[in-house]
Amino acid sequence: MTAPADATARLTGFVAALRAHGVRIGTGETVDAAQAAAALGFADRVLLREGLAATLLHTTDQRRLFDAVFDLYFPRGVGAPEGETGDRDDLRDRLADALAAGDDILLAQLAVEAVDGLGGYGSSPGSDGWSSYQTLERLRPQTLMARVRDDVRRQGGGEGFTGRLLEDEIRRRIEAFRALVAAEARRRVAERRGRDEIARRAVAPTADRVDFLYAGKDRLAELRRTVQPLARKLATRLAARRRRASRGTIDLRRTLRGSLSTGGVPMRPVLRRRRPARPELVLLCDVSGSVAGFSDFTMLLVQALHDQFSKVRVFAFVNRIDEITGLLDHGAADPEGLGARIRAEATLTGWHGSSDYGVALGEFAERYAGAVGPRTTVFVLGDARTNMSDPNLAAVRQIAERARHVHWLNPEPRAQWGTGDSAAYAYAELVAMHECRNAHQLGALIGRLLPV
Repeated sequence: MTAPADATARLTGFVAALRAHGVRIGTGETVDAAQAAAALGFADRVLLREGLAATLLHTTDQRRLFDAVFDLYFPRGVGAPEGETGDRDDLRDRLADALAAGDDILLAQLAVEAVDGLGGYGSSPGSDGWSSYQTLERLRPQTLMARVRDDVRRQGGGEGFTGRLLEDEIRRRIEAFRALVAAEARRRVAERRGRDEIARRAVAPTADRVDFLYAGKDRLAELRRTVQPLARKLATRLAARRRRASRGTIDLRRTLRGSLSTGGVPMRPVLRRRRPARPELVLLCDVSGSVAGFSDFTMLLVQALHDQFSKVRVFAFVNRIDEITGLLDHGAADPEGLGARIRAEATLTGWHGSSDYGVALGEFAERYAGAVGPRTTVFVLGDARTNMSDPNLAAVRQIAERARHVHWLNPEPRAQWGTGDSAAYAYAELVAMHECRNAHQLGALIGRLLPV
């Protein structure tokens, strides 16, 4: 890859696109990246990518985003592939051979051919585009599993892989090819519509900025792996706030009284000593439907922070409510199975399976009123959609009167509050309602709202 004529503009655009996705990159790091690019050159694309990653990234979870944006600003090629692209059956035959051989270079070439031959749509120059989904639907690489497995065994290339391990390795190669197809489709569209727009609209964000309501299983699994690092960061922040609070604030009356000996000049401020006690925390979690992923992640995060509180109690509900504090002890060992274990062992539904905030919150106020006291902070997790049932504002008011603080974390965008069966604004008149759509917002809210 030769040095592009617009290398400076391309690099600054690349950095701007990463910043737009939440990657913190300062001026110094941008200068370091420019120096790395100048030292490494543009001939070796892989070397350039690793050099820029070393200067710009802070955490490993940013790497997927980085690679996708890098492919747009520093693509493998420009335009359509040279020569004619084979038909679908020919592509499948060559793809099966490349997968069996584990030939990464050939797989990259086949991804380009596949998008060019199978992914195009539209009939006019202004509407033409390329779709990775259409390409993969027509090529269907996942159906080559058995054929590739047999080829690997026949060729004797499966040493070290037996049974399930061999199938897992083939799945990994197929997923890598699917990623190459997606990157090639983005590149072709970016050439027509502009890199900046595609980087903003078509590149998946980092896991901590994916909306809880729209995160698939793979992104939720990725999110769960961020629980412990986020918990350590929040624990450090809470401990620092607790140390500052323990020093106390100025006692104005005693300070002025002591200043009489110095002619009214307050030479020695007197502090009002505080003895902050670790607060109690209660979580009320809607675990129905698409909200379940948000609740599961928040429960795991709070469990990881349990040392910061004198007591933590967690309750889950759909239209019945049940305490699940004990189940979270096992959640740390098996976070992906937490939701299934809660649904299997807790009583969460009555005569129907739809969420009913009014009934669940009313049952909490009646059965578990003793869990809330003047030192308790209550977090309600849910979208506040009542399925047109009574929101039971009286129960929420009763909980708010007993608790020190009540915060409602809502994973829906604020623009959707109050629409349809949402009672968000009705609840917001009684307790503080906060938009909490992704892990980034959740971390910021927990760090700001938790008492010390």
